[in-house]
Amino acid sequence: MFELLVVLLQRIGITVTVAFVLTRVPLVRRLIDREQTEFKERVFLVVIFGLFGILGTYTGIPVQSAQELAPIYGGPVTQQQALANSRVVGIFVAGLLGGPYIGLGAGLLAGIHRYSLGGFTGFSCGLATAVEGLLAGIIGRKLNRVHIRPAVAFTAGALLEALQMVIILLLARPFADAVALVKLIALPMILSNAAGITIFVLILQSVLAEEQRAGAVLANKSLQIADQTLPYLRAGLNAETAKATAEIIKRTIQVAAVVITDKEQILAHVGIGDEDHRPGTIISSGNTRRVLETGSLHIARTKGEIACVNPHCQFTSSIIVPLKREETILGALHLFWRRHQINAVDLELAHGLAHLFSTQLELARLDEQARLLAKAEIKALQAQINPHFLFNCLNTIVSMYREKPETARCLLINLGNFFRQNLQSSNQELVTLEKEIGHIQSYLVIEKARFQEDLQVNFEVDPDVLDILLPPLTLQPLVENAIKHGLRQRLGGGAITIKAGRVVGGAQITVADDGVGMTADKIHSCLNGSSTGTSGSGIGLSNVHQRLMGMFGRDSGLKIVSRFGRGTDVTLFIPGPDAKRREVSML
Repeated sequence: MFELLVVLLQRIGITVTVAFVLTRVPLVRRLIDREQTEFKERVFLVVIFGLFGILGTYTGIPVQSAQELAPIYGGPVTQQQALANSRVVGIFVAGLLGGPYIGLGAGLLAGIHRYSLGGFTGFSCGLATAVEGLLAGIIGRKLNRVHIRPAVAFTAGALLEALQMVIILLLARPFADAVALVKLIALPMILSNAAGITIFVLILQSVLAEEQRAGAVLANKSLQIADQTLPYLRAGLNAETAKATAEIIKRTIQVAAVVITDKEQILAHVGIGDEDHRPGTIISSGNTRRVLETGSLHIARTKGEIACVNPHCQFTSSIIVPLKREETILGALHLFWRRHQINAVDLELAHGLAHLFSTQLELARLDEQARLLAKAEIKALQAQINPHFLFNCLNTIVSMYREKPETARCLLINLGNFFRQNLQSSNQELVTLEKEIGHIQSYLVIEKARFQEDLQVNFEVDPDVLDILLPPLTLQPLVENAIKHGLRQRLGGGAITIKAGRVVGGAQITVADDGVGMTADKIHSCLNGSSTGTSGSGIGLSNVHQRLMGMFGRDSGLKIVSRFGRGTDVTLFIPGPDAKRREVSML
């Protein structure tokens, strides 16, 4: 019995070696940690593990019931043969990976083969193999498949082999030979097959751990690339952003070269062979053209498949993936290797990068739309300001033309400066506080002429903050709102004070008036654009509020403090030049 156990363990070594080779098959590796399988995959598992079970039969040890067993246990002399084998190992793993039906299928395949070999245990062993596969599938479903503990795998394997011995005793005839056979092979087969199952499960778990480690490395590299390339690709796909992106990829992953193209030409080449693929060169590669036309990934596993125009090309494999924005193909990403076989990790990384960059390019489009929308909002604000303001100014100038021609001339000059600044600001994302104050001063000259002596304006501006940058048409709507809805409602006019100074992290600007003030409901409607007041009031304040938050963050939005009947203070915060400005997003 001991000698039989030793021999069986040696044969198990063959089984384990084949099991290790089997786990190198890509499909098997993919199925190790998958709960759901397709029909073709299920058929594959049945066939491959059924054959594995047949291998266990062929590596079994023939045991003659007559000549070998009779001297020990007594009984009639016959010529019937049995096999001490490791067939259950593959069948158990089939059920463990694929569930009851796959375990049963693989067990039937190996069991029918065993029955065809004959012997007095042929039928009982064939039936036991199918039953073991079914039960292994049930065990896999109950105990989380390949994640079961080795001790549990050993125990389950031992119990299933013990069940096979019981089936042999129940079905194999002559019964005396069955008893003698079980006495001889039961313990060696139970121990050796349980050990083989445990080793196979450990191999599967090591493959799973390897895949998880590879996935973790892949995810880490993808996150590194995503974090570093985002500032570039959000600006769009061009020669400058493509070069920066290619350099980041080359630093992060082990490739010989990275090439990025648009639909017509090479935008960047980083790595060896850059003398053959200079930026600006028209795309000549047929592989790249096909990727740009079809939108499908292309893999070249040999130098010949790369079809490089340079006979001394050093690349031996490559992956080309399309760069898309939604369904529109914008270009292609090429990854080149030397003396490297492309594997599943390379493919996943290439797919991930293509998806990542496509997302970033979509963000670039949304950013551009946001910038256009911001400009449109400024133009809409100008359109609100201009008509009424223009007509009122012209009426004021006409009324002064005969009696105060010099004042009328001064008003015309300031009116021209005001509208010139309006036109210029629509094409600028940011302007200096000094320029914004100049715009306000032109506006106030006109308003003071219309308001006569009832309007007073005070500037308390720290010279150190005149160079800070803020969106155009930020302060003018605040001043206009103060005049129209603060001071004009108050008999005798009033005063406006514009303050600007340094605070921690940037500058704080306040437009204060001593007018009639606002209610809490009015403040809320002004900031949310729900006011139905005249131009420059609710809609103007809401526009300024949203643009500031979109560009600098929520802390930069308007803060309105009003004392009903005594005045209103509107404050905003502009981060300093060292603070990171957010991308404008009004969507």
